[in-house]
Amino acid sequence: MYITYTSLHEVRRLCHWGPVIALSVIAICSSMAILDSIIWYWPLDTTGGSINFIMLLNWTVLILYNYFSAMFVGPGYIPLGWKPENQQDTRYLQYCRVCQAYKAPRSHHCRKCNRCVMKMDHHCPWINNCCGHLNHAYFTSFLLLAPLGCSHAAIIFIMTMYTQLYERISFGWSTVKIDMSAVRQFQPLMPFSMPAFAATLFALGLALGTTIAVGMLFFIQMKVILRNKTSIESWIEEKAKDRIQHYQTGEEFIFPYDLGSRWLNFKQVFTWSGTPKGDGTEWPVHPKCNQHTLTIEQLKQKADKRVRSVQYQAVEDYNGACCPLSKGLQTFFRTPCTEEPRIPLSKGDTILATRGTKWWMYGDKVLTGERVRGWFPRRCVEKCHYDTAASDSTSDKKVN
Repeated sequence: MYITYTSLHEVRRLCHWGPVIALSVIAICSSMAILDSIIWYWPLDTTGGSINFIMLLNWTVLILYNYFSAMFVGPGYIPLGWKPENQQDTRYLQYCRVCQAYKAPRSHHCRKCNRCVMKMDHHCPWINNCCGHLNHAYFTSFLLLAPLGCSHAAIIFIMTMYTQLYERISFGWSTVKIDMSAVRQFQPLMPFSMPAFAATLFALGLALGTTIAVGMLFFIQMKVILRNKTSIESWIEEKAKDRIQHYQTGEEFIFPYDLGSRWLNFKQVFTWSGTPKGDGTEWPVHPKCNQHTLTIEQLKQKADKRVRSVQYQAVEDYNGACCPLSKGLQTFFRTPCTEEPRIPLSKGDTILATRGTKWWMYGDKVLTGERVRGWFPRRCVEKCHYDTAASDSTSDKKVN
């Protein structure tokens, strides 16, 4: 078997802070739970101990399988240079200059992956890859299994500390009755020392934190999956309602991919074969919609964003640092918690701002023939007296 450049490139995804942290948490929780089960709690010569040990191994294998599948299977990418079969449909689609291709329905360009991603949900730093069409089920399964495995591990950690410290510390739990006869008969392989207690307590903190944080992400993902949406599409739907209300157009926006049944929506992502339904470019839609209902709405929102954008001019230089201390403490500490890029500014640069916070703004820096998007400190710019953003929008192409 030959190792190709592509496979080596995929392995490099592990060399990122996200996978390093995620795999470290999995390794610590799994290894500590297994060691606690073997050395101090639930001896393997009992039925309960054997079942507990097998379940711990099972959680670890399933978690790692879905994690690596989400990372290496990937979301699926729109082919470079892709065009719809019917050339007339190009007027309903956005064009990506980077990929030199039209964006298929539900696809979006990811700056991190540098490709247009099929049915993109978001770019996840923990797998150092996008969550999209092909790996959405693996990613969501990982979000379910990780809290379940960590909950089991947390129980082991708590019971280990309780049983090992029971004779040494008076907990005052006179009403708590736990049968520890099997544990008392079992001689641990090593004494439960202070380092062992510290390691178990640390692993317990990781397990509980992971259960809460990843569990919340699982419920968020299931909420959009049961409506056959992605996180990006939920945001597009909210902006559609805002646009209709702002202009009082009287339109009725129907999300095209909601099939009307949670079970049918669920089966679009989760299948017995592991391969989701659809080819990544065409999708089953609501009877009142068509393949380009959402893309047409995106084009309307893009035009509206140009109209609503405000023109600013840079009055201070900015080097593009994520947390620029030279721009003030508030700017330093209130930097946007996002992997979206920062754009360096020079005095005199023209920027079209589309959104922002009290200390930061997001927009496009206008260059010759292209636009560079990103965040920049609010103090570095001043609003232009003559805003030409609306007039410039008419000359923009439908580009990424």
